[in-house]
Amino acid sequence: MPFYEYKCGCCGKVFEYFARSMNDNGASSCPDCGCEEVKKLFSTFGFKSGSAASGDFVSSSGGSGCSSCTASTCTSCKS
Repeated sequence: MPFYEYKCGCCGKVFEYFARSMNDNGASSCPDCGCEEVKKLFSTFGFKSGSAASGDFVSSSGGSGCSSCTASTCTSCKS
């Protein structure tokens, strides 16, 4: 099942939500402050390519591998 990113409209926290089924309606409140004003964010899909030692990160969109930058590769995208 997929992970979705949400942003709280009250405190600004960005958090992930794990959808447990296809009928899951998503996050209904912020895990930090409990605010119900949460907005689903657009996230890119990424995957590891090559050996675990190589650390190659590939984004399916061809752009950023993470939501924290706009570069094609960066040290924060590799984990």
